[in-house]
Amino acid sequence: MNFRFCTPTTFRKTQYDVSLPDRDLIFRSLLKRWNQYSEISFEFTETIFEPIYPSFFDIRTEMVSDKRSKFIGCIGEISFSILGDVNTQIIKQINTLADFSFYAGIGRKTPMGMGQVSRY
Repeated sequence: MNFRFCTPTTFRKTQYDVSLPDRDLIFRSLLKRWNQYSEISFEFTETIFEPIYPSFFDIRTEMVSDKRSKFIGCIGEISFSILGDVNTQIIKQINTLADFSFYAGIGRKTPMGMGQVSRY
């Protein structure tokens, strides 16, 4: 799964922002939005993230500021692989979440234009 962060992307971890994406931050953000907005009767469980591992990244930070605050986010590309003996249903669920990223965005401040992602 290849993601391109088109606009700066940041994540909330505890009470602070984190601009370094990892598997859990990316996919938990997508899962949270999926569960919030999806009308499909099933929900993903967090255990589906276990076989996902980073395989490539080319990212850098970039700052975004508005009238009230400044945010530091990452832009660039990151790829993940699904490793191990994984059920095909779980692979489909992971890919569904990854495809959903184009519509939902990833991370914080997506209504402001942050966290816009495309798959390549």
